[in-house]
Amino acid sequence: MASSMRSLFSDHGRYVESFRRFLNNSTEHQCMQEFMDKKLPGIIARIGDTKREIKILSIGGGAGEIDLQILSKVQAQYPGVHINNEVVEPSGEQIAKYKELVAKTSNLENIKFAWHKETSSEYQNRMMEEKELQKWDFIHMIQMLYYVKDIPATLKFFHSLLGANAKILITLVSGASGWDQLWKKYGSRLPRDDLCQYVTSSHLTQMLDNLGLKYECYDLLSTMDISDCFIDGNENGDLLWDFLTETCNFNTIAPPDLKAEILKDLQEPEFSVKKEGKVLFNNTLSFIVVEA
Repeated sequence: MASSMRSLFSDHGRYVESFRRFLNNSTEHQCMQEFMDKKLPGIIARIGDTKREIKILSIGGGAGEIDLQILSKVQAQYPGVHINNEVVEPSGEQIAKYKELVAKTSNLENIKFAWHKETSSEYQNRMMEEKELQKWDFIHMIQMLYYVKDIPATLKFFHSLLGANAKILITLVSGASGWDQLWKKYGSRLPRDDLCQYVTSSHLTQMLDNLGLKYECYDLLSTMDISDCFIDGNENGDLLWDFLTETCNFNTIAPPDLKAEILKDLQEPEFSVKKEGKVLFNNTLSFIVVEA
């Protein structure tokens, strides 16, 4: 799924469940939908000008829900134009779900799909070995840069694949979100694996500036209802704790003083807002559009 889980638990089943609870308790998907409906049509307005085929590259396409939304907007902009949509996704499970979704979705006749079961860096290495690099009209990286070891090198490489009028769309949590505060304050004290890094749009725009790349950044407010995290023994709360801290069974294994400290902070205005008796964690998303 495109709004990727930001870490890999040793217990994969629990990890998937904690991510599902995050989606159920947050406005992440609604926020993505709002961006696709209101902003994306303007962003893709010229990517296919004078082209007989539009080439789209999805990096970390997950199970395809967001990808198909993007494709429907491109189809609306360029009716009848053939679209070549290639997906780079390391999880075979996610690719299987993506293929199932494509099989049961109508109006995809003019789209050719190809899936590559690999990470973005594996794809990059494979492409570098080929003599001629393929150019793309639109590349998107939705909630996946957390898993990339060398982000500037990755940005530079994919930017080099852009054709005329082409763009890259990147989605990450915002530097103005509660995640930024949480990671800055507690990142060093939370157990995590090396596969995931704490990166927000603030870090990303700094990297893009250093690379001299031209971009626009849009922030859209999103929240996650974490009220259940304040109820001892609540199953939903326990799973949301796991997601917030990227730690499997956080409530069971965390030192009590660390949990108490985070619990207190989560109620502070830089992390969350209180509304109608609920505690809503700031899950604001940034959508960064990089120009060719």
